[in-house]
Amino acid sequence: MSESNPFRIFVTHLFQENEDYRRVFEYLESRNNFFYTNLSNPDNMPSSGGGEAIKEELRNQIKEAEVVILPLAIHPENPSLIGFQLDYAQASKKPVLGVQAFGATVSIDKPVIERCDDVIEWNERTIISSIKRLARNEHTAKWETIDFNLD
Repeated sequence: MSESNPFRIFVTHLFQENEDYRRVFEYLESRNNFFYTNLSNPDNMPSSGGGEAIKEELRNQIKEAEVVILPLAIHPENPSLIGFQLDYAQASKKPVLGVQAFGATVSIDKPVIERCDDVIEWNERTIISSIKRLARNEHTAKWETIDFNLD
């Protein structure tokens, strides 16, 4: 992974930012040397064309993604729109990374979880490791080395 070849991610949304949507990017930004391009654009809600225009906009945002990230807590807010995003991602052979509700305060239906290729907790190292594995089949070490001085 390099700055010249960033991971292309799409984070599911309902054409508005919510706390978990923003939290994904806070976690991604907290890690050094992880480069990504955010293909999701919740501010680009079509002003006309109805439901089909919304679906077309979502298709355009998802089509270049290497991985789709689903903060699971947003699913109950609009199951049909999130379902469409999952349907398109799966039809396009995009892996789906589910991120549990922050603090595990929301109960998520089992069929939604089963549509994810991986479901993880909120942890920046785990999120980035899962993105690398799902997007490019890169496996990373699950531990970090800590240097310390015995003086």
